[in-house]
Amino acid sequence: MNKVKTFFLTLTLIIAQVCIAQISKDLMLYRQDFKNISAKNTVTVTSYEKNGNHYAYVGGFGAIDVYSLDKNGILTPISAHELYKQKGPARGMVADRINGTDFLFVANKYGNVIETFKILDNGALKRVALVEDTDETYLGVAITLQVVHMKNASYLFIGGLEETPGLSSFKIEDDGKLTHVQSMKDNETIHTDGVIGMYTHSIKGKTYLYTGGFQDNGVSSFRVHENGTFKNINNISDNTSDRYLTGTYPVTGAKLGDNYYIIVGHRHHKYYKRKGFIKKTDYVYHGDAITVLKVNKKGALEPHSLLKDNEITKLQGQTRIEIVSNNGEEAIIAVGTRDDEAIQLCKLSKEGNLTPINYLETGFSIYYGLRAHKIEDTNLLIAGSFRFDFGKVATYKVAPKIDRNGKILKHIVNLKYKEDATQEQIDEAVKLFLDLKTKIPEIANIEWGLNDSTEGHSEGFTHCFTLTFNDEHAREIYLFHKAHLDLVSKVGPIIGGVLVMDYWTEK
Repeated sequence: MNKVKTFFLTLTLIIAQVCIAQISKDLMLYRQDFKNISAKNTVTVTSYEKNGNHYAYVGGFGAIDVYSLDKNGILTPISAHELYKQKGPARGMVADRINGTDFLFVANKYGNVIETFKILDNGALKRVALVEDTDETYLGVAITLQVVHMKNASYLFIGGLEETPGLSSFKIEDDGKLTHVQSMKDNETIHTDGVIGMYTHSIKGKTYLYTGGFQDNGVSSFRVHENGTFKNINNISDNTSDRYLTGTYPVTGAKLGDNYYIIVGHRHHKYYKRKGFIKKTDYVYHGDAITVLKVNKKGALEPHSLLKDNEITKLQGQTRIEIVSNNGEEAIIAVGTRDDEAIQLCKLSKEGNLTPINYLETGFSIYYGLRAHKIEDTNLLIAGSFRFDFGKVATYKVAPKIDRNGKILKHIVNLKYKEDATQEQIDEAVKLFLDLKTKIPEIANIEWGLNDSTEGHSEGFTHCFTLTFNDEHAREIYLFHKAHLDLVSKVGPIIGGVLVMDYWTEK
């Protein structure tokens, strides 16, 4: 009997090890869907599950769009909601359940308020509370929100990018209203000047909050007490050797084995062209990297490891880092980049070391809009861009990489034009389509022709364009390229129908 138990135990361990190995083996991102938004752009994305249904919340300037989300990554519009004074953009959105009620908390960046929305049964929103900025609360240009659950109450921590920055804690009441607990003014020691990322760890009954300071180039750790007050523990500043924290931006974390980690990205100040935006201009550019910090027994941070950007990664201008999966032995993270316009997948080992897996060039810059969401056994990412000409939200599946070696992608676009479209308009549309080849170098080839079929099954389609791409990246860049979006905008009024098909074939 003991031998049988030993056999099955050994088999279980082997299977577990195989499963762990497969989690990070050759993963890739595959776009599933994209939808238009009503806001002027996409700045922040979050998601939530309520009563077994899954929702995506997309915030930009002026409004929040709500979509249902299925396990295939398909988005279905539900509703749109104006922000206070039609300001924004919506930043730092976080959804959570407080004593049985589901809320979405929104930092209205230029409205200088925190808005609380109740999440209704169909996922739509109803505003139930509003907190305006004061000289003591540091809610001006609010950017990041973090819900912290304690034993007897929950608290909302708020950080922003105002002239007199700091960190604030508010108790979340059962009706969604916020009651001010404590604010800590930024100083030369702590890193709360431009809190663009926050994360919490609960370690042996104690809760710790970690903030990144965009303007003061570092990360700080705080102990959060049961009553929502907080105290600074330690602070890690940028240097030119074992950390990359100039323009600290995304902050997240993971527990692997007995180890607790904080993972920090940055969008270096060198990427900002606006004069006067960067307060401290005596920074040194020493490259791009993700910094992994280890949490010690006292909740303090210690520099641990780095993943430096190189020719096989896309880490320039990191604006969002999401934990895609975590099985306790390794975590898969997704890094959204504004300057590389990509999503980079990486593995974080139990020992706290990051290694790159794969990346997808999305074709649009990611600002703060990246969110990981799991439905059943499917890992999804929801992404958007701050670009005002973009106006969309996209979904991706994280799945084993498909072997495309030796293959190219054919993108077939069939068009028919409205009856009142003139020949001159149609000729101009053809010219604009063909001109994409000179504006988007990722198009390997483009050809077109008029329908010549006499079988009677053409459904009125008259023009066929065939584009050739060498890989997934090229298709994404083309799809969301400004030149392509401009074409769609210009030609759209005379289009009577579109049929698009893609397929992979041998070179």
